[in-house]
Amino acid sequence: MSAQEKIGIMVCGHGSRNQNAAKEFSSVAKGLKKLYPDTPVEYGYLEFCNPVISDGLDKLREQGVTRVLAVPGMLFAAGHAKNDIPSVLNTYQAQNDGMVINYGRELGVDLKMIRAAGARVEEAVEAANKEHGEVGKHETLLMVVGRGSSDPDANSNVAKITRMLWEGLGFGWADTCYSGVTFPLVAPGLKHAAKLGYKRIVVFPYFLFTGVLVKRIFSYTDEVAALNPDIQFVKAGYLNDHSLVLDTFKDRVEEVKAGQALMNCQLCKYREQVLGFEDQVGLPQESHHHHVEGIGGGLEDCPCNGDCDASCRDQEFCEKHNLPFTPIHSHDHSHDDGHTHSHDHHHHPYPHADHPHGPVSMTKKT
Repeated sequence: MSAQEKIGIMVCGHGSRNQNAAKEFSSVAKGLKKLYPDTPVEYGYLEFCNPVISDGLDKLREQGVTRVLAVPGMLFAAGHAKNDIPSVLNTYQAQNDGMVINYGRELGVDLKMIRAAGARVEEAVEAANKEHGEVGKHETLLMVVGRGSSDPDANSNVAKITRMLWEGLGFGWADTCYSGVTFPLVAPGLKHAAKLGYKRIVVFPYFLFTGVLVKRIFSYTDEVAALNPDIQFVKAGYLNDHSLVLDTFKDRVEEVKAGQALMNCQLCKYREQVLGFEDQVGLPQESHHHHVEGIGGGLEDCPCNGDCDASCRDQEFCEKHNLPFTPIHSHDHSHDDGHTHSHDHHHHPYPHADHPHGPVSMTKKT
């Protein structure tokens, strides 16, 4: 480090309409501040939350930071970590001479993360044994639920986490499903698991924080449990504030500082001819979230105490409860120049969007 260089740390998150999720994410930055007391640490989100990433970078610049160690607050590297966040960081760096932004890698398949996941699963099993009586591990099925993305490399990493937990903890069976985009989704995954004859199914959301998706996972769990009263369904807690998660974040910061933040490009669909995704090699690195930057704030004092999906942004609801109203999302909106713009943005189509156990399974049939 040169005598003129001042390092700062930037934690980059996706963002959530759920304010409790935002609070949990901010705790990562607070934890890193304790680990790096002499280094400025800020955080920001891609969408649905304030502050946005550029706000956090502004704060670092105001503190005299010249080199930013930016780490994605993501479990796996899919579109958000590979495209959206780098695009925002590159744009900011290009517009602010004198600031260098070094980007780190995702948390990934890491032994510390696996140990943290194992602890959450075992906590749930122990609690269930105390409340309902012991069920042997060989009579238990573990269902690991990942976020789900259009990137097969990220999806396969969730399956690897499942295998590590299965073999490490010794459950009778284990399987993987996803909360969105890919297949199988939670409901079809759990319905299939219920046919395998296990007395207990432990549902573990492999998520960092709470939010709309975790609530949805548990909602589907309740639906499938109601259809299978002879099976005990146990909901395990997500990773949240486990100390090993923060330790992994610190490892990622140290990798960036040392110039050792090497991402896995061998199976990246944007670089290699991944089976079924050949047409996505070389797609431009760009963000699809600029139109939703910052929206979603202002719910800190909502009637749900932040634990909602922002449905209380309904205008009539807000007026009734004297809450500020801001539309969640509009593709057509006015800018400072007085003109209305329609953003023709889209994610590359997922090749298996019509899979019967994927998103189409969520469509209600009449």
